[in-house]
Amino acid sequence: MSFVADSPTVMVVDDHPIWRDAVARDLADDGFEVVATADGVASARRRAAVVRPDVVLMDMHLPDGDGAAATVGVLEVSPSSRVLVLSASGEREDVLQAVKAGATGYLVKSASRTELADAVRATAQGRAVFTPSLAGLVLGEYRRIALGPKAGDSGPTLTERETEVLRHVAKGLTAKQIAAKLSVSHRTVENHVQATFRKLQLANRVELTRYAIEHGLDKEP
Repeated sequence: MSFVADSPTVMVVDDHPIWRDAVARDLADDGFEVVATADGVASARRRAAVVRPDVVLMDMHLPDGDGAAATVGVLEVSPSSRVLVLSASGEREDVLQAVKAGATGYLVKSASRTELADAVRATAQGRAVFTPSLAGLVLGEYRRIALGPKAGDSGPTLTERETEVLRHVAKGLTAKQIAAKLSVSHRTVENHVQATFRKLQLANRVELTRYAIEHGLDKEP
């Protein structure tokens, strides 16, 4: 059995210090080597680049973005890491965004200490682990992707705000200009843009603008 399977290194990402420290302590007591903790998207990416953990235990709601964005950032700087989401949210959108961002598994925070330890070991071994109530949801999404778009299927569904932001991007507005128009923060606009990138599987703003123009989103509704 490999070292990773026996005692994987773990990084815990959560913005609540008491919860984060308790989880890190429990994992250490169960024989895992907790090599780092982080409280947000930026710190998770920065620390993952240094410690390159086998498993990243990821919360979905962080002060400077979401767990999906943090997952993308971590995997960019540490491609060999595997991300296991541990979140209070079991919402469909959160689960699917995490999986599409590259997460290997998803547990809700009601999981027991034993279930968490088993899930971390399984994740380190490359197995997908999901809270039972979420497994069917993820399987259904994989099946939908594998079958491809059906007749009449318009493709990924953007929220009303994501569509609004995309329309302004297509007009050439910057994130700061869009934020001013919509009376939201610059960070909120960037989060919507990143979510749209993931949903539409686009790489940059040029492709995003092309998509918007092709779908008539550069014109007022």
